[in-house]
Amino acid sequence: MPAPQPDFAPSEATTPTLRGAVGPAYFPVALLARFPYAMMVVGVLTLVVAARDSLTLGGVTSAMVGLGTAIFGPLIGAAADRWGQRPVLLIAGLASSLSLFALAWVVYSPLGTWAVLVSAFLVGATAPQVPPMSRSRLVGVIFRKLPAARQQKTMNSTMAYESAADEITFVFGPVIVGLLAATLGGAAPIIGAAVLTLGFLLAFAMHPTADVVPKNTATHREPAPVGELFAPRLLVLLAGALGIGLIFGSTLTVLTSFMADLGLAERAGLVYGAMGVGSAIFALAAALFPTSFSLEARWLSFGGVLLLGTIGLQFASVLPVLILVLLVMGVGIGPTLVTQFSLVAERSPHGRSATVMSMLTTAIVIGQSSSTAVTGYIAENFGTQISAIVPLVAALLIILAAVGNALGVSNARDYSRD
Repeated sequence: MPAPQPDFAPSEATTPTLRGAVGPAYFPVALLARFPYAMMVVGVLTLVVAARDSLTLGGVTSAMVGLGTAIFGPLIGAAADRWGQRPVLLIAGLASSLSLFALAWVVYSPLGTWAVLVSAFLVGATAPQVPPMSRSRLVGVIFRKLPAARQQKTMNSTMAYESAADEITFVFGPVIVGLLAATLGGAAPIIGAAVLTLGFLLAFAMHPTADVVPKNTATHREPAPVGELFAPRLLVLLAGALGIGLIFGSTLTVLTSFMADLGLAERAGLVYGAMGVGSAIFALAAALFPTSFSLEARWLSFGGVLLLGTIGLQFASVLPVLILVLLVMGVGIGPTLVTQFSLVAERSPHGRSATVMSMLTTAIVIGQSSSTAVTGYIAENFGTQISAIVPLVAALLIILAAVGNALGVSNARDYSRD
């Protein structure tokens, strides 16, 4: 017996659009609910540097956030696939808020470094996986609620929007962190993330779209074997997403070091927003690309633009040039991220949608946090210019993954059989 359909969406005939199917409140709620996730790594870095006056410790603490997410992020996604998104999000959201409040207290307490690192690990381990769960919901709505003739076009524009939303949060999350830290103190971003988690994550968890992705325990179909999560067609996407995360973390840390050299370290998050301008615009524009411009070609093309930007970063010695380089890098990042998530939506094995989406998002966080630690160490010990090599290496990884993807590892998933 098929799983009952949720009652939030009318029939295909009366609801030919995605927005009509999910309701007008969904997109703003889902956007705001993912901001805490994007603020965590940078917020932790800012908090630790402000409280303990060590960029190296700040980078290592951020890496602990990534380690926690790496271990538990996919498990949270798998739990959502098995038991449904709503209960998993509610439990993770409460635990995440408590861990954020705990970290804000521990960093300013007399407790040693070990307590800071453990608290940071818990922050990562409990981070709710809003971005992948949002994608999983929307993919479910598209292929179950919209007419077949509209599905592929809607899928393309939806992945473009979701990637643009990620860009907005991953790029402007640090801007919010910078504003809160500059006006209210180093602990303000983490406390703000905890408050946002309690508020908007609850709304996201309770939204009726949580029921559109059938949990495995409610169907008679077994999910795809776990081994399919490690197929080459997915591993190459994880490598590309890891590269994007490496770009995020290393570029922000290089920028922080650059601004610190100018005596303006607290404004690094604001300048970082320059990368988000081209990124968000071109991520949204990806929905307008013709179908003849294949996903494989898009990844190679815009990965090349990103590589060009990271090469320019090696020669950026004044702030105006650095801002221009960030704009170029943003043009490459946006469509590349759209392409990666479009590919992972096609290739997710049956019953593993939230798991695979969580794996990809986790790869971004791992890259962001680990590169923050490595780049922070290099910048503090060898200087800003040497640390700029890390984004270049990350861009090369993205290109290598794009080449691997273009060589034929794809195997698209047929949603119509779900």
